[in-house]
Amino acid sequence: MKYTNQEILAACNKMCQNTLMETLNIEFTQIGDDFLIAKMPVTPRVHQPDGVLHGGASVALAESVGSAGAYFFLNSDEVTIRGIEIAANHVKSIRDGYVYAHASIIHKGRTTQLWQIKITNEDGALISLIKLTTIALPNKK
Repeated sequence: MKYTNQEILAACNKMCQNTLMETLNIEFTQIGDDFLIAKMPVTPRVHQPDGVLHGGASVALAESVGSAGAYFFLNSDEVTIRGIEIAANHVKSIRDGYVYAHASIIHKGRTTQLWQIKITNEDGALISLIKLTTIALPNKK
C-alpha cells in the first residue's frame, strides 16, 4: 500500500506515543523520496551533567529516525525493523534550542539498509554524524 508523505509523518509521530521517542519529545517533521527528518528539543532532560546535549540522546534520535525511515521506505507491513549497528561522531556541543536529524538512505536492500544521519542545530551546523545499519526481519505469523 502506498502512503502519502503526510500519512507517513502522522504514523511516525503516532508510533512515538508511550515510547522513548515521546520521552525525548522527538517529532517527525519532513519526508522526501530518500530522507526523513525529525527534531528534538535540547533541554536539561537530554543534557549530560555539564549542561550539553548527551551523546546518547543524539544516538537515540538518530536510530529512531533511521529505523522509521527504513520501515516506511520498504513499504511493507510484513517486516519489523531493528538497528544492528550504529556509529556516531559528535563534533559540536549544544545547550539549548532544537536539533534536527536528517536521515538519508545510502543502501536500500530488502534485508539490510544503510543510513547516514546528520544531526544539526537550528542554524544548520553539524552536531553529530551517525551511520546506522538496519535489518528487516519478517514478522512472525
